[in-house]
Amino acid sequence: MTSPQITEGEIPFSIPNANEDCKTWYQIHGPHPTSTKTTPLVVLHGGPGVPHNYLLPLIDLASTHSIPVIFYDQIGCGRSTHLPSKKHDASFWTVDLFLSELSNLLTHLDIQDNYNILGQSWGGMLGACHAIRQPPGLKNLVIANSPADMGSWLAAAGRLRSQLPEDVQEVLERCEREGKEGSEEYEKAMMVFYERHVCRVVPMPGDLEESFRQLKEDDTVYMTMNGPSEFNVTGTLKAFDIRKEIHKIKVPTLLLNGRYDEAQDEVVDPYFRKIEKVKWYRFAESSHTPQLEEREEFMKVVAAFLGHAEAER
Repeated sequence: MTSPQITEGEIPFSIPNANEDCKTWYQIHGPHPTSTKTTPLVVLHGGPGVPHNYLLPLIDLASTHSIPVIFYDQIGCGRSTHLPSKKHDASFWTVDLFLSELSNLLTHLDIQDNYNILGQSWGGMLGACHAIRQPPGLKNLVIANSPADMGSWLAAAGRLRSQLPEDVQEVLERCEREGKEGSEEYEKAMMVFYERHVCRVVPMPGDLEESFRQLKEDDTVYMTMNGPSEFNVTGTLKAFDIRKEIHKIKVPTLLLNGRYDEAQDEVVDPYFRKIEKVKWYRFAESSHTPQLEEREEFMKVVAAFLGHAEAER
């Protein structure tokens, strides 16, 4: 397996009420998209505010299938501009902000007429919102481990949480009641849930550890839009619900989740029922991060979908 060419840079991103110049950092693995006929894959990370590192296994698609893979850190996290002064500013951190950033990236890289998207968790929610707008350049969509509405996500998370050891549940409930979600005790109890339903690989893969480390350093976006944890959603995304708009997604779509995923079958099912051209694959040994838990199988499934779609064009 040869190492693909790597190109990285920063893209100016104008946000009127940011009160400073903002930039989106990106990294391309493989040939620049404008120099090859292969449709590039733009990867949307989760969180919001959990940087791209944990999705780096997708480099395999560039190495083995010569697909240009484009990572970027969404504004407010990773190597893009951080805006900690905007913490808890619900009017600033909106889905539309991130849709604008994605459009800006596509235009800057000159791929707005031909690209695929893979969005994971929040990234899949963002990718779906983008696809609902029916941009002509979007050819295929992969929605990985993502809810169509937060109500079903929270219901599934609550059920999974109720299956944790009683002493762990007691710590979580007490810390939430006392407003101590930032405590070491809460974090330790939270990780019991994460080890079951976020990533089942032990020890935790380094790329995921790095994403979590950066999130801990600056949780501005995550705390504003999500909240203290995956199962304690108090931010603006708590009201997220696109079920009535999913039918507007017209591109071929691959829907992914894991057997032990926070995104349980009932959470992703609306995508399967309402998207016209959709395939659903569930990873038997994975939770929320199958690209880490079943890496080889994940790449095989995604590459087959993209390869078939490319051949059909």
